[in-house]
Amino acid sequence: MDCIAGVPRKPWSLPFTAEPQEVAALRRIVRLHLGLWGLHGVIDAAQLCVSELVSNVISHVGTGTPGTLVVSMSGTRVRIEVHDSDPRALPVLLDAGLDAESGRGMALISAVTDRWGVQLQADQKVTWCELPTGLSSAEEHSGGARVNRVESLLSNYGCEREHLWLAGTGAVAVVEEAAIDVMVDVLHWLRAHGRDADEALDRAQVRFEAEAEETEVLTT
Repeated sequence: MDCIAGVPRKPWSLPFTAEPQEVAALRRIVRLHLGLWGLHGVIDAAQLCVSELVSNVISHVGTGTPGTLVVSMSGTRVRIEVHDSDPRALPVLLDAGLDAESGRGMALISAVTDRWGVQLQADQKVTWCELPTGLSSAEEHSGGARVNRVESLLSNYGCEREHLWLAGTGAVAVVEEAAIDVMVDVLHWLRAHGRDADEALDRAQVRFEAEAEETEVLTT
């Protein structure tokens, strides 16, 4: 059995006030959470969606409007919702020109998402959009074959079946310690065979950064 069956991606929500200065803070929080979920490839698009959805509330409902940002998994998609208190001011997909100063928000969202929509309730509306992740399940690891190989390897480093019940940061902390043990053992092995452990570590870091950058380019 794998060390961790998947990445727990539980829904989270955050109340905010629709102010221009709030947009940057919400973008940072979305980047942090999606990074913890291992979904680095959708961060830029998710930040764009948050910016446009919150800016719509500011422009069409009013500055100072209370709202809520909700991020969750909808199947294999990342779902972003912005709740506000006005069910009348509906976002509209406009055919705005490239030089238009306004009206392009929903067109941008439509371009980077699989789908978007609006849910009307008695005292509020929910504007939502969903971003594809390329995963085959909501809790699947991202990272491909390298991550899957490490999953098997970590079972020999103290990450056993009894840790599977751990959720969120608890499970991650257990696996992080096991992963560090793996790396330390590899460095000892290199030194024992007459190799320069520091040089190997530097080369690994360079290769990791290059592959991470290539992955980000391919998923955006």
